[in-house]
Amino acid sequence: MEKWWQKAVVYQIYPRSFQDSNGDGIGDLQGIIQRIDYLKYLGINTVWLNPIYTSPNDDNGYDISDFRGIMAEFGTMEDFDELVTVLKANGIRIVMDLVLNHTSDEHPWFIEARKSKDNQYRDYYLWAQGYEGKEPTNWESFFGGSLWEHDEMTDEYYLHLFSKKMPDLNWKNEKLRQEMYAIAHFWSEKGVDGFRIDAVVHIDKDTTYPQAANDGGRPYVMADQYYANRECVHDYCQEFHQHVLAGTDIMTVGEAASASIEEALRYTAPSRQEFDMIITFESTSFDIDPMLNPSVPPKWTQKKPDLLEIKASWMKWQDGLYGKGWNTLYWNNHDMPRVVSRYGNDVEYHKESAKMLATVLYGLWGTPYLLQGEEIGMTNVAFETLAEYRDVEIQTFYREALATGSVSHEEAMAMIHSRSRDNARTPMQWDDTIFSGFSDVKPWIGVNKNHAQINVATSMSDDNSILAYYKKLIELRTTSVYSDVLTYGKTTLLLPEHESVFMYTRTWKNQILAVVVNFFETEEQIQLPFTIDTCLLHNYHTLDYVDSILTLRPYEACWFIVSE
Repeated sequence: MEKWWQKAVVYQIYPRSFQDSNGDGIGDLQGIIQRIDYLKYLGINTVWLNPIYTSPNDDNGYDISDFRGIMAEFGTMEDFDELVTVLKANGIRIVMDLVLNHTSDEHPWFIEARKSKDNQYRDYYLWAQGYEGKEPTNWESFFGGSLWEHDEMTDEYYLHLFSKKMPDLNWKNEKLRQEMYAIAHFWSEKGVDGFRIDAVVHIDKDTTYPQAANDGGRPYVMADQYYANRECVHDYCQEFHQHVLAGTDIMTVGEAASASIEEALRYTAPSRQEFDMIITFESTSFDIDPMLNPSVPPKWTQKKPDLLEIKASWMKWQDGLYGKGWNTLYWNNHDMPRVVSRYGNDVEYHKESAKMLATVLYGLWGTPYLLQGEEIGMTNVAFETLAEYRDVEIQTFYREALATGSVSHEEAMAMIHSRSRDNARTPMQWDDTIFSGFSDVKPWIGVNKNHAQINVATSMSDDNSILAYYKKLIELRTTSVYSDVLTYGKTTLLLPEHESVFMYTRTWKNQILAVVVNFFETEEQIQLPFTIDTCLLHNYHTLDYVDSILTLRPYEACWFIVSE
């Protein structure tokens, strides 16, 4: 049965950086309302909002102190209700971030929980005694350092997978689970069409708290086996479905960073009634080299992406879930550097490589997710000083990297420039004014200096812009006569061993769509195993195609309707 989200193109809005409407340098809900016409122009049909709940903002809203409140910087509940109404009046659905794994340490539950060991909220969180005078385990936080924080009030440690101001919830507590289901009901009754469920694969932990194997290179180690994709997570997801989703058409996408294809099938198979789709991080790891510098966490390393690895990975997910679950497609989100700076060339071939990356991704099977600014080719930012960055993760990384003695200040800053999450969080570049049309005052985080060249206003006046290309691509996926083949077609990889060309077909009923891209900047020549009927999408003005031989210029990319 067809679901609305199968033909969705989801536009991710990072509210703090989208549009400031009241001159405080912070994006807000009224700012999103002011930009509805732009969203309609682009053609997307769904928006996903990063958290807008009441929060002290240690991790930009993922540390929630009131799940039923709106962050004052973003507006009021009346503003939210207006936003939902205006979006739906314009044919746009809304997906909310739902954070089930943790709260802020300023949430009333945690304030109560830390008062005493017999407090009624104590068991809402995860507590343990120290081990041999140190933390209970040697597990590493995702933000670096130990994931345990000592609490002097009761002389115990609490577990936090992320910031120490984000204590993890204890999902073994049934009362806690009912609280979280009630929160989801509250927002569904507000008219929310879907939930992106943050860090959901971590909601169950091994509370025997074993030590993780450690080769001695670093004091703390990642220990996914003890807090990711454990069996009870599936039980909780099914219970969530029964209590919140059953009988509705609410879409769910679970953030499952480390899930394997086997786990993905369990999360997304319709018969299991867990999620509609999941987001994994595999597709954002092709330029990471864990062996490059063992003294720093792998995410801070970088290598040239290997196209054979990319193709094998994408096809594993295309084949593995087809007809059994559903797939997500994305290059960017708020946790990742900008894709044109990672896998493309954001200087000499900015337009060509940005369009190529869109072409190859959006031709695949699954629901595409588009981070604000990706459609104009926004790039990574390189702030000159550490003080200009805002992400809590960066400060921990910098401190620990220099403490190893194997990383200099210059090397650490280079890693931050290329890998930090703040690359995705700089203000939306609307025009070439001093603060890029985002605000009339200095924003909460600096504007990328290239906003004078890369912005919406300039793009809208250029028929050859990245924005114009995305607009056409989205139309083809959502409303054209080709939307069915792009939504439901089976993916078949061609030239699997070619190190520079990514080519595949999508087949549905009597239509065959072929995607052909040159992933790099060297010219490539290939023989096509099909006949071109129609060129639907092309990032160059002309096609060099003679006697079935296609010559591909740097980052050249095409969608064709073909016959065999």
